[in-house]
Amino acid sequence: MTSDEKYMLRALQLAKLAGVATKTNPMVGAVIVLDDQIIGEGYHQKYGEAHAEVNAVNSVKDQSVLKEATIYVTLEPCSHFGKTPPCADLLIRHAFKRVVIAQIDPFSEVSGRGIEKLRNAGIQVDCGILEKEARELNKRFITFHTKKRPYITLKWAQTVDGFMDLDRSENPETGINWISQPETQVITHQLRCTEQAILVGWRTIQNDNPSLTTRAFNGPNPLRIVIDPHLQAPKNATVFTDGMPTWVFNLQEEHQINEVRYIRMDDLSPESVLEKLYLQNINAVLIEGGGNTLTRFIGSHVWDEALVITGRNEFKTGLRAPVLCKTPVKSVVFGKDTLNYFRNF
Repeated sequence: MTSDEKYMLRALQLAKLAGVATKTNPMVGAVIVLDDQIIGEGYHQKYGEAHAEVNAVNSVKDQSVLKEATIYVTLEPCSHFGKTPPCADLLIRHAFKRVVIAQIDPFSEVSGRGIEKLRNAGIQVDCGILEKEARELNKRFITFHTKKRPYITLKWAQTVDGFMDLDRSENPETGINWISQPETQVITHQLRCTEQAILVGWRTIQNDNPSLTTRAFNGPNPLRIVIDPHLQAPKNATVFTDGMPTWVFNLQEEHQINEVRYIRMDDLSPESVLEKLYLQNINAVLIEGGGNTLTRFIGSHVWDEALVITGRNEFKTGLRAPVLCKTPVKSVVFGKDTLNYFRNF
């Protein structure tokens, strides 16, 4: 590992600390180095607050030395006025000797302009250090700005014989038919806290009455979204009565009751739902069910990752699990369950 890679790796570690707190902003870390020693660090901690470069510069006691220093940044410094002033201007003002960047910003108002500004000011700029790792870190941000939709992760549990639920035609309110072991909840709830929103169809609310929270893992709860065309989900369901935010995409009503927001749409196709979420600044969604909702998103090819949990039990009959015609990029045996990870890119 080169020294540039070493310091950029540290910047990436810092960037990850923010998690979903940056919302539609990217996760960015910055490290300032002088004479092969780190003299300052910072990261973008929260949406609307100071960027990584600002926090790193402010962490340096004697800022007069910055003109001899190198700053490592995981994403191209911004060149426009948003909620904060341009970070490129800050680096120029302190006359940094060198700026090392992992990835060019895909956001159209920045892309390449920050680098151009720095070079025009006589600062040496080097790009592409650990770019692959930086792109993985901000895959949600990149998808949001390049594909104009949220980053979509699918997740479901299925039996070893390929079913995700028992037949509920005679008794639709039998409660949850558990497939995975209780310990696996920690992993799935950790996944929930990395996404801005979690989405299910109305039958999942009717059948399982889920809370869709991160109760098994210490992390922020995602915004809950229910696709319910004709408002058939039970009004006493947990997601409508526990006082936490829930959006209901439907074909009939537009209003809000306490923390439940009903959003009327003319079309509830996956493409229309994602367009609406994009316009609402939601950059990452975890889709957990049910079978019909998952199948529709798979069929529309608007998904990026999937986690399929296979338990050891058998249902022999019931609701068939969706099928991904792909090979897992990773498989992990976790107790009695097998976790298969897929990618659609």
